[in-house]
Amino acid sequence: MSLAHCLTFTVNHLQHAALTNCSILAGHIQAKTPSQTAPILCLHGWLDNAASFIPLAKELAQIPELAHSALLAFEFAGHGHSAHRSPDSHYHFVDWVDDIASFCQQQGWQNLTIIGHSMGGMVASALAASFPELVSKLILIDSLGLISETADKAADQLRMGISSRQRYRKPRKINYRDLDQATEARQAQSDFDYHTALLLSQRGTIAQTSGISWRADMRLRHVSLYRYTPEQVQAIISAIKCPVLAIVASDSKFYQHMQHHTAAYKQLSLVSQQGGHHCHMTQPKQVAASIREFVNAEL
Repeated sequence: MSLAHCLTFTVNHLQHAALTNCSILAGHIQAKTPSQTAPILCLHGWLDNAASFIPLAKELAQIPELAHSALLAFEFAGHGHSAHRSPDSHYHFVDWVDDIASFCQQQGWQNLTIIGHSMGGMVASALAASFPELVSKLILIDSLGLISETADKAADQLRMGISSRQRYRKPRKINYRDLDQATEARQAQSDFDYHTALLLSQRGTIAQTSGISWRADMRLRHVSLYRYTPEQVQAIISAIKCPVLAIVASDSKFYQHMQHHTAAYKQLSLVSQQGGHHCHMTQPKQVAASIREFVNAEL
């Protein structure tokens, strides 16, 4: 079953959206009643949306061990159909971790299997480290460790972050003639084909009188005011207690540096997947096979 059901709900006073393959789960979440079984939680990457998990969801549905699992593709604040943060707010990495922790606690979920792509994998990693009771299995797709910077670069990082905010005080969104033009623009910035870009564009755009524009909050492009130091990242990753599967794309920047990130994980299975950063969209069958092997090994 595909991610056919769209739902909205409130987390930390902000409306969020998600896609799920389970109408019963959608009903429980929207009615704020506990569901008997926690879903497999899917967390997308920066400037992506829940539709990025549609190809993988179709393949997972073909796997007997996972065919009846409820999947929930959550959309972070400022992304997809989720609301933007208030005008006096910004987008901090730790707030996304807070949103997921609060959502899980709101639903009464524990021992989740979480699939995280890119930024979503980093959020899931920080969640697993700080709230180990919430995560029993962690699946990272082209995501290892966290973004970091050395302590001596703190002043430079602060300057870059504030300067980027100043440039976007009055952001101007690009308007496209139609969905086709927006999709072509998304494809030009990525490593996948038109059809894959269309999945993201269909959910990630909105029609206005001036044309088609992206739903995502322009403030997501702000540079972070601070970064964790490498030592802090190592401490966070080493606090992850659950088994971790990392599927690293061979054509990705993570592939060249994965050995730098692997040592801190206590239980890590590492798989190299041919393809680019969005390999779960372009090579979903192979990625699903790796997930199946990992899940079966942990049963």
